[in-house]
Amino acid sequence: MPQFATPPKRIAFRASATEFAQAALARLVAIHGDAPLDTADVVVALGGDGFMLQTLHDIETTGLPVYGMNCGTVGFLLNEFAEAGLVERLGRAEAEPINPLAMRAVTRDGTVHDALAINEVSLLRAGPQAAKLRISVDGKLRLEELVCDGALLATPAGSTAYNYSAHGPILPIRSEVLALTAIAAFRPRRWRGALLPKTAVVRFDVLEFDKRPVMADADSRSVRDVISVEIRSEPAITHRILFDPGHGLEERLTREQFA
Repeated sequence: MPQFATPPKRIAFRASATEFAQAALARLVAIHGDAPLDTADVVVALGGDGFMLQTLHDIETTGLPVYGMNCGTVGFLLNEFAEAGLVERLGRAEAEPINPLAMRAVTRDGTVHDALAINEVSLLRAGPQAAKLRISVDGKLRLEELVCDGALLATPAGSTAYNYSAHGPILPIRSEVLALTAIAAFRPRRWRGALLPKTAVVRFDVLEFDKRPVMADADSRSVRDVISVEIRSEPAITHRILFDPGHGLEERLTREQFA
């Protein structure tokens, strides 16, 4: 179903710093204006997937839907770029609701860092030696020791990103599951990860953190020297990403599996 009963008229634009995106921004603002966020009906983001994630994080408290147009490279979360017919495309656009992951990371000095991630939260070794991680799910110990370059927890929307590169599964967008994936696991050598319900609370404890430092990353926002990281889905926040009909995340995730 289309997100809007009638085509939206008040559009707030955001653009990445690239020359192409900035030029497109100037032309579109000249045609449609640029509404303040507090009066806008929709946000149009011009850039790549990284900029789309940044835009979603920047406006997460507004509840506004975001329609992205690809001015970058991959554009998995974006629509095809075209300046003509924007209002009509917005009027036909369909929303894909996504709940982010909430990360709470504790560092060696006891500082607590909270962050949200739309794609994934990853733990990565930050030194020459492999990381050693203990993994618990919903308070129950599931893996005493994972020796690896890292591990990540991905949403369905992020399952084709870093998760897929690490040989994790592609998740259907409405599957209500999360992918727990090892990055270059050394021991257990054949452990490939797990599929967990969306409601699961996943905790990583870093073992031998003095010798084997680890960093945590939530959609490219990094915290160094972590000793524990807890991750859960955050149902209180819903991002609405708009797609042209027939080109939403469900179709893209399916298509990726047959590429």
